[in-house]
Amino acid sequence: MNPRETYQAFPLKVHLTAIVNRLRATALVALALICSAFAGGPGGESASHVVPKTQAIEVKEMVQGIEIVDPYRWLEDQESPQTRAWIAEQNAYTDSWLNALPGREKLKEQLAALIKPDFLNTPIMRNGRYFFFRRKAGQDLSIIYLRKGLQGRDEVLVDPHSMSADHSVSLQINDTSLDGSLLVYSTRQGGEDELVPHILDVDKRTELADDFPRARYGRICLLPGKSAMYFSRMTREGPRLYLHKLGQDPAKDEEVFGKGYGSDKQIGCELTEDGKYLLLAVDYGSSDIRSDVFVENLTEKGPITPLVNDIAAFFQPIWGGHKIYMRTNWKAPKWRIVEVNLENPAPEHWREVIPESDAVLENFNLAGGKIAAHYTQNVVSQVKIFNTEGKLLREVKPPALGNLGGLFGRWSSSETFYAFSSFNAPPTIYRYDVATGKQSVWSKRKIPIDPNKFEVKQVWYPSKDGTKIPMFLAHAKGLKLDGTNPTLLTGYGGFNVSSAPNFSALAAAWMANGGVYALANLRGGGEFGEAWHHAGMLGKKQNVFDDFIAAAEWLIAGKYTNPNRLAIYGGSNGGLLVGAAITQRPELFAAAICRYPLLDMVRYQKFLVAKYWVDEYGSSDNAEQLKYILSYSPYQHVKTGTKYPAVFFITGDSDTRVAPLHARKMTALMQASTGSDKPIMIRYETKTGHSSGGLPVTLQIDNMAEELSFLMWQLGMKTSN
Repeated sequence: MNPRETYQAFPLKVHLTAIVNRLRATALVALALICSAFAGGPGGESASHVVPKTQAIEVKEMVQGIEIVDPYRWLEDQESPQTRAWIAEQNAYTDSWLNALPGREKLKEQLAALIKPDFLNTPIMRNGRYFFFRRKAGQDLSIIYLRKGLQGRDEVLVDPHSMSADHSVSLQINDTSLDGSLLVYSTRQGGEDELVPHILDVDKRTELADDFPRARYGRICLLPGKSAMYFSRMTREGPRLYLHKLGQDPAKDEEVFGKGYGSDKQIGCELTEDGKYLLLAVDYGSSDIRSDVFVENLTEKGPITPLVNDIAAFFQPIWGGHKIYMRTNWKAPKWRIVEVNLENPAPEHWREVIPESDAVLENFNLAGGKIAAHYTQNVVSQVKIFNTEGKLLREVKPPALGNLGGLFGRWSSSETFYAFSSFNAPPTIYRYDVATGKQSVWSKRKIPIDPNKFEVKQVWYPSKDGTKIPMFLAHAKGLKLDGTNPTLLTGYGGFNVSSAPNFSALAAAWMANGGVYALANLRGGGEFGEAWHHAGMLGKKQNVFDDFIAAAEWLIAGKYTNPNRLAIYGGSNGGLLVGAAITQRPELFAAAICRYPLLDMVRYQKFLVAKYWVDEYGSSDNAEQLKYILSYSPYQHVKTGTKYPAVFFITGDSDTRVAPLHARKMTALMQASTGSDKPIMIRYETKTGHSSGGLPVTLQIDNMAEELSFLMWQLGMKTSN
């Protein structure tokens, strides 16, 4: 999903136990693995690859006057002994296929070369101190470091390696004090979205005794006096803002805002640098349809006053001194920026600083008294620097076709940082001065990939209704268009999220082994503003699937590939995309990987945080919305006897965002229904989840090698030397 679909306002295993569990589950089939690695051909079933039989217990219910039949409702109970036994049996079945595939170790070597090299992320600068994550080549997890001054040495602040024997605990930076003497960071278990905040005295290298509960936290804001902090946290009733006094038991924290807001809302906060004003933003759902904005004068202990609470539009507010600058789609489907003066804060007094243009204003930041606006023009990134009068000062353009991240900095400092990467170009982070335009390299990943050996280009193709859709292609130079190239197609198409050609170890390894990598910019995303987004949501969601299917047809017609050499890949909302594609046009694809997916759209809103997505998808609780949801919901469109492609579902217990029950139920249904001899399988881990950024490197390599080996097996590929 997008960053707003979790309760973290600012984003972001086969561990030892899981390995033992998997070995136990596969012990009974180990001998058969040795004897029959490829019995039955690519995808064919043999005696040693018997599909587990899942008991079908039909549950019938009337939903908005329509009878819904669900044969695997019992698999929704994640903790029942029956479900746990099913998981173990399914993992054993998956191992019976994948553990025997040749080339896995070679793939691990290739991926290790792409993933293991030193990693350094974009830093946070406070009072001449730089806080950042770094992971050295021999390490499994990213460590929080401090550097005092640009030329200072890197000092370890928080090392997560000792926090768990299986390296399942990772870190997240939440905030730092203005003088850089306090750091608020969080720990995350596995891949779940829940966090546990901690407060570190940077100079003493000791943690404060404040003991926070595990929960879904939003933005955390330290007050300048370092005596307290504001934070938002999701409760059973909905999001709430709290004031926490440092050293106090968090159970005594004062709830200061949020009463009446339900679980389909999120609350974010931001303080002025002097701590005089508190800014609050309440997002309605995850589709940029509405947000409310409030301000409180903390110095005068004034009331929390609404700035915006009756406009059906989205507002992204940021402090610039004591003025507020807001990016909004109000009267601007491609977005604009307005300035709010607190002396005259009513909308009729707002000043438009940067008007809407033909490019999409994706994001913005404030630094050094300037506005850094991140645009995409036909899905190509650029950053423009404006003064507060809206005058264009200069542009930051990407060095090649790729993704240019926004500039991150502070209002009181001209120092900012941004990143660039592409499918064939590993991330490089630049330090940029908004006052002078001078820049230097902060960090560059030394990954053994030669950009000159690969080509990255943008093409356009017609969708079913004639709409022109852009798509990025990446492959080795000199590719022959003979219809035989193994091709991996991916996309997202939702939540106003734009898909850009970022560096990906999976994509790089795929290309290195002779594959074509394709990223389609589907409707539902933010590539062309709100009109593009709305053309792929709610009752128009089918447009997203049509765009994706049309991309596959274009690749085949253009002689890039053929259905026997074409695979698709997607996760979360992209997992829904894959599920819809294989149920609507199964003959187009040889294989599919469906990660952490939404698939039973009739019931999705009943689980975890899914109510937050109703504005994007609709809900079966609404009779009219159920009609179009039923027209595409993958789980309800599996047909007995259909020759489905090979499908690999991936999920795990620690996915606390998209309920793993979707993948469990869909696996069982497709295994019972498919008319082909291609395998339908699931990898179900106990410690992995939706938030994959903190996974240990060894697990990232293992997981990616497994996914690639599955795809290469089904497409008849061999690993390159």
